[in-house]
Amino acid sequence: MARPGARVADSKKINSELFTLTYGALVSQLLKDYENAEDVNRQLDRMGYNIGVRIIEDFLARTSTARCTDMRDTAEKIQSAFKMYLGVNPTVTSWSAASDEFSLLFDQNPMTEFVELPDSCLSLKYCNLFCGIIRGACEMVQLEVTSWFVQDSLKGDPTTELRVKFVKKLEDAMPAGED
Repeated sequence: MARPGARVADSKKINSELFTLTYGALVSQLLKDYENAEDVNRQLDRMGYNIGVRIIEDFLARTSTARCTDMRDTAEKIQSAFKMYLGVNPTVTSWSAASDEFSLLFDQNPMTEFVELPDSCLSLKYCNLFCGIIRGACEMVQLEVTSWFVQDSLKGDPTTELRVKFVKKLEDAMPAGED
């Protein structure tokens, strides 16, 4: 029981900071294990993909949303997922003429709150986990996409920009032998 007048810590803020610091420790350990930023980038993408494959079910259950009708609808759902899971609301912008590619601009990124990249890690894509998550989640709803960072505030860019491009719609596949 809290004492009268005692300040109560915001549990969401504490959880966010703990997550941020834990992620930083993970990236640091990967850098020690692989000694090559490109290998770490691949590992982060692979880890993110595995998270995306699993987190999409939680997102769909929590939001009770219907299947995406187009990439604009997909972009809105990705935007709301960032709000739901990380508490950030990226801006969806820079649509391609064919409406098959867009950017997510992050004014703030809680994953980089306590991070400074040393000069030796300038090729590191610190938040490459996001690219994998988007790819994995979209694949589970039959959309093949690619995603990559265009700008990164950790590297001195004015903002962090993540680009998402539609590749193709995946066909529902029946398991072998279940025609």
